[in-house]
Amino acid sequence: MLVRAALDAGLSVVEEFVVEGESPVSGAVIHRLDAATLERVASTVSPQPHIAVVAQPPSASLLAIVDGWVLVADRVQDPGNLGTMIRSAVAAGAAAVATTPGTVDPYSPKVVRASAGALFHVPCIEVASLADLGAAGFTTVGTSSHTQPGCVDHDAYDFAGRIALVMGNEAAGLEPDAPIDAWVTIRQVGPVESLNVAMATTVIAFEIARQRKRR
Repeated sequence: MLVRAALDAGLSVVEEFVVEGESPVSGAVIHRLDAATLERVASTVSPQPHIAVVAQPPSASLLAIVDGWVLVADRVQDPGNLGTMIRSAVAAGAAAVATTPGTVDPYSPKVVRASAGALFHVPCIEVASLADLGAAGFTTVGTSSHTQPGCVDHDAYDFAGRIALVMGNEAAGLEPDAPIDAWVTIRQVGPVESLNVAMATTVIAFEIARQRKRR
């Protein structure tokens, strides 16, 4: 249940809406609704019996991340993709998630659900541009399904230090002239043009986790 996951992460539940006959899970202001009303106000076809308004966590700073890596979603537009990317990043030990203008709101209901509550356990930081990452001292690593100059296999790159893994828009990817320090690619054997951005994020995120565990 996402409401309980938010509580377990230490977030503040402001209001909770509960179907009649169910017990509240928070100590917030409680509103009881019949099942038909809850279905009308919920954003899913078959809603859970608990809906809550949760206070958004305070904004964080990239400069506060002394050691670790961050996932950067650059103009990722599909909520399911972003939620899955966040879920994989948290599972692989990312210190934060950053988004650029044009990326879907990470706190939108569909993203929260797709993240399966992982969003509650990682700071989400909006940056004005990819250049902000370099200014904060991160090495930006871009991903491409096509060979960029100096592009290497993702499992051959050394993901040590303060790394910002930048994943681009579903259709356009990253701009070729984006302020990227290094480019990596996931080599494919079968006749597939590219991987879905969420799938690619998962592959590379766990390569980062593997390398850091070995150290």
